[in-house]
Amino acid sequence: MNRPWTTEVRAPGKLYIAGEYAVVEPGFPAVLIAVDRYVTVRVRDAVDTGRITSDLNAGSQLEWYRRDSDMVIEPDETPFSFVLAAMRIVEEVVVELGEPLQIFDLNITSELVDDAGRKFGLGSSAAVTVATVTALCAHYGLDLSRMEQLKLALLACIEVQRSGSGGDIAASMFGGWISYTSFDREWARTERANRSLVELLQMDWPGLSVHRVAPPDGLRLLVGWTGSPASTSRLVGGVQSRKAKGRMDYPQFLTESSRCVEALVKALNDGDREGTLAGIRRNRELLRQLGERTGITIETPKLRHLIESAEERGGAAKTSGAGGGDCGIVLIDDDADIDGLLATWERADIRILNLYVHQ
Repeated sequence: MNRPWTTEVRAPGKLYIAGEYAVVEPGFPAVLIAVDRYVTVRVRDAVDTGRITSDLNAGSQLEWYRRDSDMVIEPDETPFSFVLAAMRIVEEVVVELGEPLQIFDLNITSELVDDAGRKFGLGSSAAVTVATVTALCAHYGLDLSRMEQLKLALLACIEVQRSGSGGDIAASMFGGWISYTSFDREWARTERANRSLVELLQMDWPGLSVHRVAPPDGLRLLVGWTGSPASTSRLVGGVQSRKAKGRMDYPQFLTESSRCVEALVKALNDGDREGTLAGIRRNRELLRQLGERTGITIETPKLRHLIESAEERGGAAKTSGAGGGDCGIVLIDDDADIDGLLATWERADIRILNLYVHQ
């Protein structure tokens, strides 16, 4: 007989509003929002063997147990790499605090994919990491602040991938509209090797910041999905590779992106409608130029159609995230021809995602 689930946590997906690519560099800003599509993680006590089940990755399942205090995983843990990294990082804190480790089941459900399992580009890896960290902190009764839990999730993610900025983690952890600057990943790895985890969580991290941003005044956010999932790690890795080979003026891109995002944040906080629209358009232009200079397709033909059809109706639009597929975003007046825009998208096989900001 199955035990009841004792802990349930959900974490929202995210969308980038501005600052993509530059935000992977420590201290450079981006604006993101959390959206009302969720990954939910449930936890319950187990005996001898724990099970991780998920409706992601074709209903994958994994079993694990302990050999002394070590977590032993059955073969093929890849579909659960972010979940397992989150489990290990939380349990490291548990051990440092002198609390006993437990065996437990995890169940994961996601609203960040369509019926065929295709991802919408809403940050499912980030959301499942955040949901797992926060659920296990609650399950173990750890008294950690929101920022300390963010740092745990960031550390879990850099165990799995090297190129991520962590902006998606921050949006999922804090919700709403945020401005975010990335931490120094190499510093974090060095400190991780030389300090206790509890001490590291209590330190200020170079470059890392999260601040609330006012939502746009008098503008509606629309999100269109192209139906073509994109690989963020591949696209960001491509830009980083070309940067290293000196194939573009990368410092100029960083400077211009920072100016653009800072102006956008000011416009949002000041309720400056025209400044907000101008910031979205300027960031779109910077990303388009970055794609041209690197030879990387950020703005696909379908994304370009999404953007241009919105601009024709007075909106400001751009790719969201790394581009190359996934989603585009639009800020537009409520009294604009939104029905006409959505009809144009439908003819182009662009799906409107009915998303709202998760607070």
